[in-house]
Amino acid sequence: MTSLVTGFLRGTAAGAAGTTALNVTTQADMALRARPASGMPTATVSALAEQADVAIPGARRERQHRLEGLGGLAGTATGVAVGGLAGALRSAGVRLPAVIGAPLLGAAAMVASDLPTARLGLTDPRRWGSADWAADVVPHLAYGVATHATLAATFRADERERAEHPEGAPRSATAGSLLRAAALGAANGARSTFGSAALAWRARPGDRGAVGLLGSRVGRGGATLAALAEASGDKHPAVPPRTAAPGLAPRLALAAGGAGAAARRDGREGGPGALVAAAAAVGAAFGGQRLRAIAADRFGSDLPGAFAEDALAAGLAWWGAGRS
Repeated sequence: MTSLVTGFLRGTAAGAAGTTALNVTTQADMALRARPASGMPTATVSALAEQADVAIPGARRERQHRLEGLGGLAGTATGVAVGGLAGALRSAGVRLPAVIGAPLLGAAAMVASDLPTARLGLTDPRRWGSADWAADVVPHLAYGVATHATLAATFRADERERAEHPEGAPRSATAGSLLRAAALGAANGARSTFGSAALAWRARPGDRGAVGLLGSRVGRGGATLAALAEASGDKHPAVPPRTAAPGLAPRLALAAGGAGAAARRDGREGGPGALVAAAAAVGAAFGGQRLRAIAADRFGSDLPGAFAEDALAAGLAWWGAGRS
C-alpha cells in the first residue's frame, strides 16, 4: 500500500501537470477569441490582502505587477493542492474510473478557485452567461483529465505489483480496525497527545516503526509528559481555541499519523484508518469545544466539561490503540 505521504507527493506532481493543461487551454481560448486575461486572480489576492491587513509594497504599477504574480502563484498552488489531496485519497484506496474521476477533479479545482471569489463578492456565478461558464468549465475539465491520467500512470506500477503479489500486501481494513481508528482520532481531536501516549503504553517489544519508537523508554516517557502537560494546560483560559488552524492542524496530523502507525503495526492498510481518524479528530475538536461551552453555561465554569473530556479522550485513546 502506497503511503499517504508518497500518494500526496505523487498527487502534487499530477496537480502540476493538470495546472499546465488548464493554463494551456485558457491561453488557447484567449488566442482564438482574442479575449483579455482574467483579472479575477489579481482581484482575489488584493481583496484577501486587504482583509488580512497585509500591505503589498511598491508604487501603483509595482504593486499591480506583484498582485498579478501572486494571483498566478495562488492559482498554481490551488491546482497542486487539489492534486495532492487526490493522490492521498488514491493511496488510501479511493480509485475512480476516468469517466468519473476526471470531471470530479475538474469540479473540485473549479470550486476551489471560484468559491473564494464568490465569497468575497467579486463575482456571482448565478449571473454568468454561457460563454463565461464555458471559459471556466473547459479549462478545469482539461485540468481534471490531465491530473487523473497522471495519477493513474504514477500509481499503475504499485497497483499491478499488488495484484500480482497479493500475499505480500497488507490486509484490508475491517470495520473493527476503522472503529478503533475513529476512536483514536476522536481522542486526538479532544487532546492531541493522548493518542500517541496510548500507543506508547500499548506497544510491545517486537513492534517496529513509529509504534516501536513510541514504545521505547524515551518515547513512552516523552509521550506521557506531553499528554500530562496538555491535560493541565488545556484548562488555562489563555489557550487558543482548538478549532483555529494552529490547534486543528496538529490534531489532524497526529490523528492520521497515529491511526496509520497502528494499522501498519497490525499488518493492515494505513490509508483508510488515517482518513477516518482525521475526520473523527475534526468532529471531536468542534464537538468537544461545543460541549465545553454548554457545560460552562450550566455550571458557571467549563472545568466539569474539561475533566469529563479528559476521561473520555483517555478511554477512547486506550481502546483505539488496541490491537485488532
